[in-house]
Amino acid sequence: MRIRATVAVVSGALALSALTGAAAQAAPGPDRERIQVPTAESVFGKQATAKGKGFKAAAVPKISKVTVNGGKDIVLGTTKAKTFSVSITASHASNIGDAYAYFWHGSTYETADGVFIPNEEYASCKASSATTSTCKLTFTVDPQWELINDLAGSWNVGVGALAADDSDFAWNDKHSKTRVQRYSKLVVNATPEPVKKGKTLTVNGTLSRANWDTWKYAGYTQQSVKLQFKKKGAASYTTVKTVKSGSKGALKTTVKAASDGYWRWSFAGTSTTPAINSTADFVDVK
Repeated sequence: MRIRATVAVVSGALALSALTGAAAQAAPGPDRERIQVPTAESVFGKQATAKGKGFKAAAVPKISKVTVNGGKDIVLGTTKAKTFSVSITASHASNIGDAYAYFWHGSTYETADGVFIPNEEYASCKASSATTSTCKLTFTVDPQWELINDLAGSWNVGVGALAADDSDFAWNDKHSKTRVQRYSKLVVNATPEPVKKGKTLTVNGTLSRANWDTWKYAGYTQQSVKLQFKKKGAASYTTVKTVKSGSKGALKTTVKAASDGYWRWSFAGTSTTPAINSTADFVDVK
């Protein structure tokens, strides 16, 4: 029976978990444990390299599709862990016996400063034909143990698939990319309410996002945020103007009140922070 080799892998932030305060937020250095990224041999074992040693020659398994978190970015706040799944569709003449996925952050494989590995030792594989299977794995990421702000943004997705007869495997350290983002919040408040037609309406708001170094939310400054309006009875919003977020993520502008309707702020998002619309604030114009 094939037994998967044990892999000791930690994220860059997890390696810092024994530190506190400013030390825990420091850049990588002597105090940070070296990240170990999975390899085909550590995951599938030496049995997977047995071509020409008792097995008939066969083509390498083909990975045709990888879906991370249903195709959505992985977004985390400050306290709650998030569990998501990865599905890998692959094929081989003998079908697929196992698959693997992992995520790593950094400019090169050798200098990765963050790694996520799956919850399961083995993938759950379901055959769709005599040669093709879709295998699933789940991941759980805890922002308080595994993330710091430097790890927000693009992550590499590594995947592998093992033939059902253990004759060969496919392995790609940089199959694709996904994004791990800091949860965003956006609020709006239009005053006065009600307001006389033609008078000035002041619209305030705040754009903030998760800070994985402090486990609190902090203002997201110098970001372009659209002020949008939907007239009562209308089907969609239109953009009135664009404002830059200021100190502590503050938003403020003025407009002339013309008709009853809904006001909101709309943020398009960045590579590290997801897009978000505030809830609507209805203003009655007299």
